[in-house]
Amino acid sequence: MSVGFAMLVHTALGRAGQVARHWAGHGCPVVIHVDRKVKARKYQAFVDSLSDLENVRFCQRYSCEWGTWSLVQASQAASELLLAEFPLVRHVYLASGSCLPLRPVEELQAYLAARPKTDFIESVTTEDVPWTVGGLDIERFTLRFPFSWKRHRRTFDAYVNLQRRVRFQRRIPLELNPHLGSQWWCLTRQTLTAILKDPSRVRYDRYFSRVWIPDESYFQTLARLYSTNIESRSLTLSKFDFQGKPHIFYDDHMQLLRRSDCFVARKIWPHADKLYEGFLSEDGAIATGAEPNPAKIDRIFSKAVERRTKGRAGLYMQSRFPNEDWENGLTSAQYSVFEGFTELFEDFEDWLARVTGTRVHGHLFGPDRVEFAGGERVFAGALTDSAALRDYNPRAFLTNLVWNTRGERQCFMFGPADTQDISWDLAKDPNAQVSVISGAWAVPLFHANRDFPDIRREAARLQRIEAEHLEVLRSIWVKARVRIWTLADFIDNPMEPLQTIIDEIGARHASRLTEAPRLKSLDGFGQFLQNLKNQGMQPHLMGDFPTGPVGGHARQRPRKPYLVK
Repeated sequence: MSVGFAMLVHTALGRAGQVARHWAGHGCPVVIHVDRKVKARKYQAFVDSLSDLENVRFCQRYSCEWGTWSLVQASQAASELLLAEFPLVRHVYLASGSCLPLRPVEELQAYLAARPKTDFIESVTTEDVPWTVGGLDIERFTLRFPFSWKRHRRTFDAYVNLQRRVRFQRRIPLELNPHLGSQWWCLTRQTLTAILKDPSRVRYDRYFSRVWIPDESYFQTLARLYSTNIESRSLTLSKFDFQGKPHIFYDDHMQLLRRSDCFVARKIWPHADKLYEGFLSEDGAIATGAEPNPAKIDRIFSKAVERRTKGRAGLYMQSRFPNEDWENGLTSAQYSVFEGFTELFEDFEDWLARVTGTRVHGHLFGPDRVEFAGGERVFAGALTDSAALRDYNPRAFLTNLVWNTRGERQCFMFGPADTQDISWDLAKDPNAQVSVISGAWAVPLFHANRDFPDIRREAARLQRIEAEHLEVLRSIWVKARVRIWTLADFIDNPMEPLQTIIDEIGARHASRLTEAPRLKSLDGFGQFLQNLKNQGMQPHLMGDFPTGPVGGHARQRPRKPYLVK
């Protein structure tokens, strides 16, 4: 007999009984502490179910609560009874009712027998602890924590803040150097007896009874006073997520648990029948002789934490809808936005699709309907052309469109007449390529057969909207690739910006453009802008547009002087 188990049980008594019977059946004494909150009828039934085992005992019960001194009291009571009742026990292994042995008991007995003076307890100083969650490191030991964090959280936080404001600090006993670690340890009889029979135990218990989460520091600190050989690690596999909550193991984790080579794992889902049947059966016991090494599966858990916290780029679903700026990239693939191009060129969408081989939509955020490519009413992922459904959540519409069409670049038109709620999302999305011809919205107004006062009011409205949109695109928060040309600059030499855009998209045909899409007639457009000025509206987003013929202006423009050295 080399090892005995102290079990802390508060729920799933049937599973805890299975594990206790497994250990006791292999010659290991077991002392069980059952949470006092468990009803007397259930407790008695649990005791009766194990009454046929001579090496199973039940200790004094305490009402346990997470993060409080009661968990240390339960561990002390179980350990004291185990040491007193079973003098041949050389190591005491602290486990919970949700623990499950992963390797044969004989292998654990041989492992500990080969290390008779080694204490296995995770014990590191507060400066070296990377896993504390909640902002309390050394303050765990210098402040008082009389209130339950789970039941009285507001009172708990208020009392902590009060102590900070008045600069209250408890005096740590001089002989103690606070250490932290997992509460699941395996200590030698010598070390555990020294802790439990220490002449200063009353003083230590009084001090730790007001420490925050003392079950992670009491034995971890006191073991440093008496142990001659500490291995700062736990023989129990326990994993925690980024919030400090324990991972729960299910049936599909069978091979993962075997790979860890640990002797015990927690927390096991009570209904994981495959795990309990596999690891508790004699046929399923596999003797590996390997050193426990939970680091073998750390990579998998790191990947799981990353997937949970960051998710897949551009994917949103019911189970993961993060807060703003918590997403792992707003969209999942690159796409292009064209502003002012369909207003300036005839059949621009068809030309762009032909040149680039991409999917080119019209105004996806148009006021009346979603203009999918080819006039589709329903697009990939069951996205409909309903403007009302789209405007309920424009960001979700954009991210769904890009996600549902992964592998095919999407291009769409945008303008000041469209829904502007998407402006900031476009600006902050690194996947977006935004090309703007500012002031091009005036070309359709120029060709419109409407009363001029109506045109002037509409021009003023569209210019105000586009000016605000351009301010967004020029902000310091922009991550998209943004190019902005005034209408006057663009029509002066349209081939160069078009070639730049096509090259960045990565068109199928890498050769240089030989012709641009056909410009809409701009004869008289300069005079149209002048008329807007005469009516009291200042069209400033078009640039320095000539009042005469556009083509003639371009031909007569003198070349810039240059210097030859």
